[in-house]
Formats: sequence, structure tokens, C-alpha cells
Amino acid sequence: MIESMMSDTGLPEIFLFLLGLTVFIYAALDGYDLGIGMLLPLDNLQQRHEYIDSIGPFWDANETWLVMAVGILLIAFPQAHSMVFQELYIPTAILLLGLIMRGVAFDFRAKAVTGHRRLWDRVFKYGSAMATLTQGYMLGRYVLGFEDGLIPQLFAGLSAICVAAAYGYIGCAWLVMKTEGDTQKRAAATGRRMGWLAAAGILAISLVNPFASSVIADRWFSFPEIILALPMPIMVGVLILAVDQYFKNVPTINDVGSWFPFVGVSTIFLLSFIGLAYSFFPYVIPGVMTAAESASADASLRFILVGVIIVLPIILLYTVYLHKVFWGKSTELKYY
Repeated sequence: MIESMMSDTGLPEIFLFLLGLTVFIYAALDGYDLGIGMLLPLDNLQQRHEYIDSIGPFWDANETWLVMAVGILLIAFPQAHSMVFQELYIPTAILLLGLIMRGVAFDFRAKAVTGHRRLWDRVFKYGSAMATLTQGYMLGRYVLGFEDGLIPQLFAGLSAICVAAAYGYIGCAWLVMKTEGDTQKRAAATGRRMGWLAAAGILAISLVNPFASSVIADRWFSFPEIILALPMPIMVGVLILAVDQYFKNVPTINDVGSWFPFVGVSTIFLLSFIGLAYSFFPYVIPGVMTAAESASADASLRFILVGVIIVLPIILLYTVYLHKVFWGKSTELKYY
């Protein structure tokens, strides 16, 4: 069935895969620093420093993946790009405002230290929350194909809360890996709450999507498809329980396995994205527009693909190198 819906050349589907890949990497990487910003503790200056120090070398580089994703959408799927930003014009403006607030606040609080640092910390926190909630709302509207009405809006609101919880979840996992002492214990305790809220969100979205589309229901619950698809939700459930148990026992002796929560939550993100891709393929906008219907001409896609093949690995290698250089526990940020 899926094969019959693919284009003759397969180029639109290749770009759909690349789009999904860049969105996933953005969600995992910028997700942790957005989550950390959103959870910034206003009641403890030292812990705020440690939260910020843990993402200092990474946060602006992580946003590169958002630029890459939007670029692929614009160039490879211009019709879908037009529809997405027509339907989400105001949320996009709010998202950009939140990202701008984060950028300005980070520089002023870290590089121009004054008596207004607490103000800039608040701006960073609220900008992070604004960007996170907006992304969740946009995802909810996208998943239902931009349907109008009260129910789709309520679903988008639920999606906003769940994405915020998921970003907080992976942010806490990052902090457990990068910090020690009271900060690490606080992150673990918060991570447990965020994890169960994110799990509830994953469950809710998993239940809503099959009811919203008979095609999705057939893919997940028909035989033999159910045998192939069932391991994904089982693995997600096992990982949520395993990460929760690790959080429960923080700190561990000699900080053993502090990397596990971050790897575990990243894997949960990956499995969730695979589940969405399996549900909606080959649509670039669910139920509205397939990749083949929205794609640029094949000649254009071939030309664009050359550029993507060059640029994407460079950005990926830079991301890996950056995290390798700053691997280990975070230290105080210094600008001089």
C-alpha cells in the first residue's frame, strides 16, 4: 500500500525523510536547552548558573537544525511551506519572539553582568517557555491537518503541554548528565514529573490519531501490521520506566551511568518520531498533501539534493565534534 503511494523517482520521499531527520535532531538537541531554559530555577542563583553553564556551548548551535528543517521545507516542498506558514503565521511569530528573547537574555545575563541578571534570567525562562509551548501548539495543529473547530484547538493545547513536558524531560536528563550535587538531584526529581506527563501526552496522542484517521488505524491495528508496529510502544514504555528508576536513584555511586537518561529519552524521541512517520507517510501535511503533490520539480530536487548531501553531513559532524569537545561535566562559563 505504501509503495503504491510513492512517486516514480522517489525524490520527494527522500526529501521527506531528510525533513523528518532534521526535525528530529532539532527536537532532541534544541529540546534539551529549551527545556532547561523553561525550568530555570528562579529561587536559586547558583543552580541557575549551573543550568546555563550546561548549555552555554551548545544552545545557539542547536538552533541550526531548525534553520535546516525550514530550508528543506521551503525549497523541496514549497506548496506545503506556504500552507504551513499561512495556517501558523501568528504562532510562528510568537515562536520567533521567544527565540529572540532567549538570545538577547543569554548574552546580557552571561556577557554583560549587571544588577539586572535576575531580570534577564526571567526573560530567558519565559522566552524558552513561549518557544516550547508554541512549538507544541504548532505540532498539534499540524498533526490534524490544520482542521478548524474547538476539538482541534483543544488537541493543539494538549500537544503544547505535552511537548513542553517532553522538552523538560530531556532537559532534566541533560542536567543529570552534566551536573552534580543538589543541582543534579533537583533535575532528577523534576525529570520524573516531566517524564510521566510526557508519557501521558504520548499515550493521548497515540489514542487520538487512530480515531482521527481510518488510514492510521489500519496501519497500527491491522494484521500483520500490528505485529511489526507493537514493539515501538512497548520499547517506549520500557524506556520511560527505566529512566524513571534511574532518576529515582540519583545520585549514583561515582555518577555511574549518568549518560543513560539522556540516551534513553533521546531514544524515546526517536521512536515517537518513527511512529509519527509510520502513521503519516507519504504525507508532508497529514491527510492534506503528499510529498509528491507538494514537491518541487524533479530537476530542482536533484540539484538541491547535491547541496543537502554536502551541507547536512558538515552540520552533523560539527554537532558531534562540539559535543565531543565539551563532553563531561559542565564548568563555569567565562567570556574573556
